[in-house]
Amino acid sequence: MVRTIEQNPKLYVDVILPVPLRQVFTYAVPETFTGTVKVGARVVVQFGKRKLYTAVVQKCHSTPPETEAKPLISLLDNEALISSIELSFWEWMAEYYACTNGEIMKAALPPGLLLESHSLVQIDRGWSDDEMLSDAEEMIVRFLASQGNASIQQINAYTKKANAYPVLQSLLKKGVICMDEKLEKPIQPKTTTHIRISGQLNSDAAFEAAFERLKKAPKQSELFMWLLNELNYFSSHRKESMPQKNIRSDKGNTEASLKGLLRRGYLEQIRIETDRIDDGYEAEPAHIQLSSIQEQSLNQIHQNFLHHHVVLLHGVTASGKTEIYLKLIDEQLRAGRQVLYLLPEIGLSTQIIDRLKKVFGKKAGIYHSRFNDAERMEIRKKVWDNQFDPESGYPLIAGVRSALFLPFRRLGLIVVDEEQDSSYKQFDPAPRYNARDSAVMLALLHGAKVIMGSATPSFESYFNAQSGKYGYVALMQRYHPVEMPEIVVSDLRDAHRRKQMRSLLTPLLFSEIENALSQNEQVILFQNRRGFSPYIQCQNCSWVPRCQHCDVSLTYHKQAHNLQCHYCGYTQSMPHACPDCGSTEVLSKGYGTEKIEDELKILFPGMETGRLDFDSTRTKSGYGKVLERFRTGKTKILIGTQMITKGLDFEHVSVVGILNADLLLNFPDFRSFERAYQLMAQVSGRAGRKNRRGRVIIQTWQPEHPVVEKVRANDYEGLFRQSMPERQLFHYPPWFRLISIIVKHKNQQRAQTAARQLARLLKHGLRNRVLGPEAPLIGRMQQYYQYIIRIKYEKSIAPPEIKKRIITSIETVKHSEQNSGVLFQVDVDPL
Repeated sequence: MVRTIEQNPKLYVDVILPVPLRQVFTYAVPETFTGTVKVGARVVVQFGKRKLYTAVVQKCHSTPPETEAKPLISLLDNEALISSIELSFWEWMAEYYACTNGEIMKAALPPGLLLESHSLVQIDRGWSDDEMLSDAEEMIVRFLASQGNASIQQINAYTKKANAYPVLQSLLKKGVICMDEKLEKPIQPKTTTHIRISGQLNSDAAFEAAFERLKKAPKQSELFMWLLNELNYFSSHRKESMPQKNIRSDKGNTEASLKGLLRRGYLEQIRIETDRIDDGYEAEPAHIQLSSIQEQSLNQIHQNFLHHHVVLLHGVTASGKTEIYLKLIDEQLRAGRQVLYLLPEIGLSTQIIDRLKKVFGKKAGIYHSRFNDAERMEIRKKVWDNQFDPESGYPLIAGVRSALFLPFRRLGLIVVDEEQDSSYKQFDPAPRYNARDSAVMLALLHGAKVIMGSATPSFESYFNAQSGKYGYVALMQRYHPVEMPEIVVSDLRDAHRRKQMRSLLTPLLFSEIENALSQNEQVILFQNRRGFSPYIQCQNCSWVPRCQHCDVSLTYHKQAHNLQCHYCGYTQSMPHACPDCGSTEVLSKGYGTEKIEDELKILFPGMETGRLDFDSTRTKSGYGKVLERFRTGKTKILIGTQMITKGLDFEHVSVVGILNADLLLNFPDFRSFERAYQLMAQVSGRAGRKNRRGRVIIQTWQPEHPVVEKVRANDYEGLFRQSMPERQLFHYPPWFRLISIIVKHKNQQRAQTAARQLARLLKHGLRNRVLGPEAPLIGRMQQYYQYIIRIKYEKSIAPPEIKKRIITSIETVKHSEQNSGVLFQVDVDPL
């Protein structure tokens, strides 16, 4: 019996598409691509009837799918763009955070690598113009005849219709138009124009002839001689070219002379690829001087790394944690390894990155969401290039949470600075991941180490350290021989009762600010609320303007002179009178950073104030400008939200004021005391960091509150011990795991019905571990009514089992006809 062996079995690939679907998508590999398609490479595929997408190859195999597979359209990469470690990391994130590989892919890759198609509409060549058309149809046909083709967005703009698609559908049926799917062009490398000496000047005789002809054009001759000199053209250190923008002449019109030399053929213009990110830093010798206590802590970290791949560095504010990080980074770079330095947000990065650049120069790169697509592509390329040549690219990246997705190949260390910060958590859209926790898995996949640092660690991390899961090193002494700041509690209740308030300041805080300014020192004031006032109210009928899309009052912003919703961005103009009763007595209530700034200008005339909040730092350089004026001493008083609590180091700040601690203490969340302590302790640490002991004034209506007492005593350990029994009793982290499911729809009844159905399904297997559904604090947001289901489960239960049950239950409810349009959001380890 003769067995037939197929010599070349059909090849298939499973791909990841940037869509939020859980299915595996399988495509056939054409024979022309056999042997060239690689796992981790990008390919172009057709998805649906028309759309073209960039996909990433996840697996190559010879098992045909149940239905006929569409063929790959083209290959975008000859080699893998995504490594096996990156793909494993994506798979872990998708499983742990109960999302899809496509959502991870969309978060991980810059838009420049995710080419998608746009529908281009054009007149069908086979159409004869005897077809009767409506006025709207004729309008579109005339536009296409003049343009050749256009996108649907361009047609909408031309016709001034929100959606011209019905008219286009009619034209499609009549055979008047057709749609062509074209991929967007990828981002091109940035180039600059350079000037070089023409290749036709290839001999002494050619140069002599050129000099002779230029005698009649003295300005061109002068510029030509200047260029030859600048390029060292006749020496062994010749430069091939120079940027055209750098060409200058002392006399005459440089532009006209340059054009003349180009026309004569003596010079040539060329395009050279250049960096979009060029900071001009040159490294100083990487010698970091540590104190004896820091050296001791560094040795303890090394010892802990022998048995743990994560170490928590618990160091008080101004203890010099950054210097220890720099030493650890230097060790890794000298060993040829890469380092990721994670920061909670771009604001904190300004001073830290400046220090990294000064020590490590061009080895250090920056990565954050305020870079445009082209800049992010450039940084990604530099991280990638470093694997091939350790002397090129970026072996060190300082970035926010999205930097986790950069293509590291030799990762040796991840630094997670201010690890307790909630900005490490991605809230929307999916994946709703925590960069701090994800960094631990990324390091594990690379065989790297993680150092987490904070003056006020999250209770989860501290619990892991105390239970032996993480290594632990304490650094409880400041780097400079300056005591921790003196913390004084000022009673707002008493000051109001005695009518001693100076605007928003108690007499104690006012006198401290006055004294600091008289000694040419600086002040930081903390109020965790931006805008001028949280709301406005009619004094006659108590009317309060509310957002049209969310169940919240609108915040008054004086600078923009409007009312804003901080949840959806809705704005409306400031009313001149109450729309309900017509009264003109509409007053602002409460105060935010804008109002504080206004009041301080009156209380301390002649003193420059600065404001550090979301509104004042919208631009890429906004944060840096505010801090630079404060660093140089031009700004004397800096008012800010929690942005000012994070890692700022200014030597002349002697007074810090917390204007209303009660805003932090009275928030309905099981973490409110932990977060209140962290924010107050962190902002207190900005005072008296180098020269002399600082003073912190906490204004509160509850001076006897236990959290305020713990902050005053600098007793983190006491607050942790006090909170743990309560957390354990009510099944909260770190003793239990927590998952939230938000069910949303624009119709309140449909949202509630779907939430109840889902809760019933979940309770079948999980019983009393499922709580809800219930309306959250803000019941409607961005026009969607929402209900929340919480699942608390023991750490002894395997998380994949719980998440599988959640996903299965959601799919069951989602596919019920009555639940069409209902949205489900799963948030694992919510904050």
